[in-house]
Amino acid sequence: MTAGPTTFEPAPPPAAQTERQKLRKHFGRFDILFFLLCTIVGVDTIGSVASNGAEAFTWLLVLAAVFFIPSALLTAELGAAFPEEGGPYIWTSRAFGRLAGAVNNFLYWITNPVWLGGTLSVSAVTAYTTFFNDGKDLSTPAFYVFTLLFVWVGVLAAILSFDIGKWIPTLGAWSRFVLLGLFTLTVVIYGIKHGLHGFGGGDFSPTYAGFVALVPVLMFNYVGFELPNTAGEEMTDAQKDVPFAIFRSAVLSVLLYALPILGILLVLPVKAITGLGGFIDAMRQVFTVYGGHVSADGSATLSGAGSVLGDLAAIMFILTVLSSGVTWVMGSDRALAVSGYDGAAPRFLGVISSRFGTPVRVNILSGLVSTLVLVLAHELTHGSAAKLFGAVLGLAVSTTLVSYLGIFPALPVLRRKAPDVPRPYKAPFPLAISIVLTVLILFATVQLIAPGAGDHWFGSAYAPDGWSHGERVKYLLTEAVPLAVFILLGVLFWALGAPTRAAAAAAAKPDDLNAGITG
Repeated sequence: MTAGPTTFEPAPPPAAQTERQKLRKHFGRFDILFFLLCTIVGVDTIGSVASNGAEAFTWLLVLAAVFFIPSALLTAELGAAFPEEGGPYIWTSRAFGRLAGAVNNFLYWITNPVWLGGTLSVSAVTAYTTFFNDGKDLSTPAFYVFTLLFVWVGVLAAILSFDIGKWIPTLGAWSRFVLLGLFTLTVVIYGIKHGLHGFGGGDFSPTYAGFVALVPVLMFNYVGFELPNTAGEEMTDAQKDVPFAIFRSAVLSVLLYALPILGILLVLPVKAITGLGGFIDAMRQVFTVYGGHVSADGSATLSGAGSVLGDLAAIMFILTVLSSGVTWVMGSDRALAVSGYDGAAPRFLGVISSRFGTPVRVNILSGLVSTLVLVLAHELTHGSAAKLFGAVLGLAVSTTLVSYLGIFPALPVLRRKAPDVPRPYKAPFPLAISIVLTVLILFATVQLIAPGAGDHWFGSAYAPDGWSHGERVKYLLTEAVPLAVFILLGVLFWALGAPTRAAAAAAAKPDDLNAGITG
């Protein structure tokens, strides 16, 4: 028995009633908690944060207070009050109409196959080559075999019935506990044995340039509380379990980010920390305490128990990044499928498999997009893993953050539009929370597209590595053009959903049309 629409919704299309019958309830409280940990705690960006030095730790804590916790409060209310399948799409479309929901949801979805095929697959390859291939790059055929297997294993996990596919997030959550816990413990042992890199209290002082560099990637790390609600009608008790899982995962997530980032800063000099390899290099170095040595040039060689533990850590790292991709693909694919049968995307995509209870068509589309991104990025960067990582991460971060411009303002709007909907949990100061979160997202988005805007656009303190001041317009276009294309594709998806909306209007009773919201 699936949940029915709340009284303020437009009449659901006949297609929605058909597809919702195929959903299965098997998403329990601890499934949601583990799902959230895989969603929020991503090890692929730990190096990017740590490469900004000690002030990164300061900004991590500041944003935990002013962004992470408020977003948890906001999502706990929306997720418990409006637990329909599709989560953030439902909130945005019911607050602002189906056109806004369609554009927002396309951005929310497209990020994830891009991220899976680019950033995550390259991070997995880097871990493999570092620990199993003596740091040597794979040949082009071997690179494609590894990364395509990585991508399509993730897609297969998303296709499988959730009672099977959910084991990837569960294993991924436990791999985070073991990997990050082992790394943190080993940093302590390494420090006792070899000493640590010292930095004074002044190194933690926050700067505006540091904020501009860090706020987008930290926000990218700190979003995702809403993702389990994309499977809202597959939850056994969303109204109780969503707030429970959100608040517990928030505490664990801050710890799981803060401790390894501090560990990297203590082990490696800042100039040696890279966005792609920072965490992997730090793992290799500290595991020398179990067997191995660090050469004068800073390269680490593992042996004996150090080699065994290093290999196990690399396997856990790969499982961790895979589970990050799987959870986001599982969630965002469901949201796109819901918009398909709700009239905000092509009806062809809004189909739930009777066999698996999952949106198989969207899952396959995500796999194809991931494969395309992987091949194009690899060829355009001439096989440079670092360039591929940086290019795709920037696009993934900007596209992700823009999608929250529809999600965060929905809280006060739905309070006004649907005051009678039961709210098992109510966030304090809803308007203030929504405004603060939306302003932060707007600022981060502007800084991603035009770093340093408002101070010294593309000045030396703001220009991304490898870019000169004279290339600022070129950089602007590389960020803004794909974003504009994605927005236009969202509008196109909405237009292609017109027949579904027309069917809903024809089937609706006059009273339903008067009481509902047209999209």
